[in-house]
Parts: sequence; C-alpha cells; structure tokens
Amino acid sequence: MELTSPTYQHRRRQSTTARSYSDTLASNVIERTRREMFYRACAQGFPYSTKLTAHVSCVNYLVFSRKGGRWLASAGDDFRILLWDFNQEDLRSPSGSYSGPAGNVLSLDFSASNQYLISGGSDSLVLRYDMSRLLPPGVQWDPERPSPALNVYRGHDESVRCISAHAHHDELFFSAGEDGRIILHDARVDRRSSSAQGIYQHTTEFTGVQAHPVMEHVFATSDSRGQVCLRDSRMAFGPLSTRSNEGIVQTYVTKLSKRSCGHLSNPESSSVAFDRDGTRLALTMLHWYPTIYALPDPYPLAICTGRNGPDGNPAPAGERTYSNSCTMKSGAFGGPGISEDILYAAGSDDFRGYVWEIPDATTLAGLRQEIPTEEWYTQEWRDVVGYCEGLLTTRYVPLEISTPLCRLNGHRSIVNAVAIHPSQLHIVTSGIERHIMLHSPTPSSPVTQNLTLTPSEVRKLTEWSPEDEMRFLGALLGTHPTLHEGDTGQSHDESHTISLFDHILREEGEGDVFELKPCKDDNEDGETEENDHGVIDIMRSPST
Repeated sequence: MELTSPTYQHRRRQSTTARSYSDTLASNVIERTRREMFYRACAQGFPYSTKLTAHVSCVNYLVFSRKGGRWLASAGDDFRILLWDFNQEDLRSPSGSYSGPAGNVLSLDFSASNQYLISGGSDSLVLRYDMSRLLPPGVQWDPERPSPALNVYRGHDESVRCISAHAHHDELFFSAGEDGRIILHDARVDRRSSSAQGIYQHTTEFTGVQAHPVMEHVFATSDSRGQVCLRDSRMAFGPLSTRSNEGIVQTYVTKLSKRSCGHLSNPESSSVAFDRDGTRLALTMLHWYPTIYALPDPYPLAICTGRNGPDGNPAPAGERTYSNSCTMKSGAFGGPGISEDILYAAGSDDFRGYVWEIPDATTLAGLRQEIPTEEWYTQEWRDVVGYCEGLLTTRYVPLEISTPLCRLNGHRSIVNAVAIHPSQLHIVTSGIERHIMLHSPTPSSPVTQNLTLTPSEVRKLTEWSPEDEMRFLGALLGTHPTLHEGDTGQSHDESHTISLFDHILREEGEGDVFELKPCKDDNEDGETEENDHGVIDIMRSPST
C-alpha cells in the first residue's frame, strides 16, 4: 500500500491536470469561435438602426444593467429616467420610468446585482431607485405614473457629474460633484446620522469617478484641471488621522506637449471608464482625443482619432471628424459576447458615434514612442504631440488609432452618450436629440425587428443666419433651453435645440487645446501649479 498510494495520487494528479488542460483547450476554442463570429458579424460595422423614442428632450446618459444587460437606463433634460427591456422580442417603448430629478440627469449606474438604479444630475441630488418595484409582467407602462425614488441623498451642493456603483456591494456607491466632493455612500448607514461613509473634498470640480470592476477598494477620479488618479478608499475616506496622500496610489500623465509650442496643455478629463477586468482605463478629454491607459502605467498607450474613415482612407479635406469641444460626453468599453473588451466607443461633435478596436496593452506598449528631452528639443517633430510630466522630461507618444472600426450615424446633432450591450451585438447612442439610436450589424436581432440601413450622410453644420440667431436667443432665454412646455415625443420640432448647439459649435468647436487649456510646468521657476488637493474630514460616525 505504501508503494501504490503515491502512484495512485500521481495518476490522479495527471488526470486532473489532463482535464484542466482539456478544459482550457475547449475554452480557447470556444472563445476563438466567438471572436471569429464577432468579427464576421461586425465586418461592415453597425449599419442598421432604429429610433427609440420616449424622451422629450436631450438624452444625456445611457447605461446597460450588469451581467446580461437586460435593462437599458436612459435619462436627460426631461427630468425623468426610462427603462428599456432588452429581453423583449421587438423593443419599441420603455417598460418603466422613474421620477424625482428636479434638473438635468447627468449620470446613471446600476448596483452590483442590479437591485438598485442610482442617478445624479444638475439638481445636486443623488437618487436611488428599487428595481424590484418595477411593473409586473403583462402590465403596460404608463408614462403618467412613474415610480418615485427609494432614497434621496443631499450630500452635494452643486451638480453631480458622475455616479459609480461598487462592483461587489449593492449598498455602496460613489458620487462626484462640481462642488469638489467625492462621496462614498453606504445605504446601510442610518440616514438620520449620515448617508455617506466618507467624503473627500477637493478644491476643484470633479468630472468623473469610477469604481474598479474587480478590486473592491480601488476607484478612479478625474477633475476639471486634468488630474486623473487611481485611489484607494481606505486611504481616501474615514477619520482624518487614517487618511493618506488623498488616497492616491497612481497619477496618470495627461499633460500634452508639442515642439512648436513653448508651454504645455492639460485638457480637462470629462469622464473616465474601466474595461470589464479593470486592466485598462480610458479618458474622454475636452478639446482632445479619447486616451487609453494600462492600469499600472502612468503614461498613455493610445489615442483614438477620426483621421481616417473606417475604410482606412484619410477623411476628405474639410470633412468634420471626431472632436469633443462643446458638451459633456462619456465613453464606454465593450466586447459583446466575447471574454474581453476589445472595443471603445465615444460620441462626437460631428454628429456621429465612433467605435475603435483597441489592441492588447502589450502590443500598444511596444508601439509607444519615448523621446528623451534632448532629442525632443534638437529635432523638429512636426505634428507630434507627446505626453509628459514637465517641459524637461521625456515625451511619451502613444499609438494613434486613426482608423475606427465603424462610425455610428443617424443623428442630426452632437452625440454625448454611447453604451455597448454586454452580450448582444447592439450599441446605443444619444445626445442633443430626444431619441436614442439603437445600432446593429444586422437588420434584425432577438431584441428588435425590421431595422433599416442608417443613412451614411451626416448633416452639415449650418452657416450663421439671422433666423438661427433668433432661434438661439429664443432657446437661451427660455426657462429651460432644451425642454419646451407641451413637448411630446411624437410632435416636438427639435430645430430650436439643434440651432442652439449649432451656434455653440460655430463659436467653440474645433478649438486648439494648447490655446484653450494651457498649463504651467510644475518645475518652472521652482513653483507649482495651484495646489488643488484638500482633505476635509466631514464624515460623521454612525453612532453619533
């Protein structure tokens, strides 16, 4: 027995190893097959679409529920939140709605298990809704009877720019505000004492916050001065005595440099997004391009542009391509039906959405160029923009992904929001118009039927005219520039709203980031830029 027992155990280990190896091979084959199907299906992009119409004003934000993506939540300037059921066979109208916002809704997120939906917006309120209180099956949605919020949180003094739910706990979620606060809310805490587990106070507006999808204590932030950080909640919140380094564990380099300009630029990062496994993050930058980072690397791996069309040919002279100068936009990673997020999508001022295929981080890191300081100043580097920490530091030039996988058409004005379904081949876009565009690579799917080819032509930005000026002034002087009394989803003429943003585009579009967002080198004259880090411990103990 002493001789045979080890032999038996060894054989068992071999058998287990063999099964594991076989399972890995099978998994790889399945994944490879899924990828091949994905690429075949999306070879021509997402040329089919239909309109989802129920809002009566701008639709600012779109998000799919976690895991299977059954629900699409949408919200905007009409002060309500709509839910669209992607388990329907022919999606045409919402299945429910929520009331409560008293201003434009700017952000939404589902909790870890989809039990709750959380919103934030220009009214400074954070609202939490109970998804279990949706209408029972077979009961028709009544737009006149929306469901109220379960909880209202009043911890912000100004607009709430972003909401991000914790990846593992339904009761935890972050909010970021223009009052410079990041709040980690804990719904389990007695709201009579404190509705937040902790507050971090900054001295400039926050523009984004995202909980890491895997690491439970890690989250990312972006602010109006261009600073983007990875933080640890154990260091950022709690009593002042336990806080450390504002919670920062990584700061990402966002300053831009070009040889023909004697100063740096630090564009505002208007949103931040993780991919599904949290190994990469993407920044949407004002007056600049979406920028991709690997989590542990402070320097960017890639920028996403519209220099070429999806066919690889340069955009014709005079044609507007990707830009982000005039509205708050959010981007999203995705990889429908496959095991990793290989796509990144974002809206644009040229009335389109863009989808780029993102190579793996190792490939991108190998293609990134590093230019030493001396070489930067002794050679010309025409049209090259590098990322750096200061004027006297190495420039890092990320790969430019200049050819998008596809462009998403069908809009007549700016596209602000994009969401990629986690399992089905659908992308949704929205923006200045009241409708949501549902895009597909095929004319039908399990969700919707009879999609039509989206016109490839894009409306040209109009020239100035006295009539446009009058419409612009009328919209601007109204009680709400993008929401008009008596609007209905079927009859409202959106020309006033579109004219308003056409005027803004003529005034502010296509701006030069080096002129609009110059910044001082931290090491220049031994001084630093304004110190915009501040910590105020205003968390109250649940026991008080």
